[in-house]
Amino acid sequence: MGATDDSPLATLGIELATDERLPEVRSEAIRIARRLHGAGTKAVGFVPIDRQVAVPPVLVQIGAALCDLTGATIAVVDANVRYPGLRSLVGGDQGEDVFSTRWLAGSLALLSPARVERAGEVVPALARLLLDGSDLFAHILCDLTGFDLIGEHASAAACMDGVVLVGRAHKSREDELLALSRLMPRDRFLGVLLVG
Repeated sequence: MGATDDSPLATLGIELATDERLPEVRSEAIRIARRLHGAGTKAVGFVPIDRQVAVPPVLVQIGAALCDLTGATIAVVDANVRYPGLRSLVGGDQGEDVFSTRWLAGSLALLSPARVERAGEVVPALARLLLDGSDLFAHILCDLTGFDLIGEHASAAACMDGVVLVGRAHKSREDELLALSRLMPRDRFLGVLLVG
């Protein structure tokens, strides 16, 4: 399932990996999807190690792999309400209090904040989304970028069934990974994903 030039993902320069195009990315996305599905984790938060890590493209690849693996509807949540990476795909402020939905490919949905929330409102909005989406989606993959800027990354991570740290291969330092992993809920910490 590749992105065509007029697809929503192509407008952001994201191409869905296939066995023919980006086979290594596709293989890793399937491996991660199998692990997440096998663990029974429904809502999984992905926390970047630093600001150089782009989480949304990673979630799109894993989400597409989960769709193919399970045949179910999967959500990618651009929960970064300060600087959403995929917000342009769902349009600007639509006057809604929650998240807007855009179908990316097949049964892969993008949920993005309709408006920027104030500190203190972000985690409750995310918790409402997870409750409302629990019946609609087999898996919900959440980009938790930016929650550290408002001091809510630990509480956002606590809303998840599982949490994955996303670092850069050959760039992220072990002490950074260990320090951030200590802030994550121990019973929900699934590990570290290195990209790049």
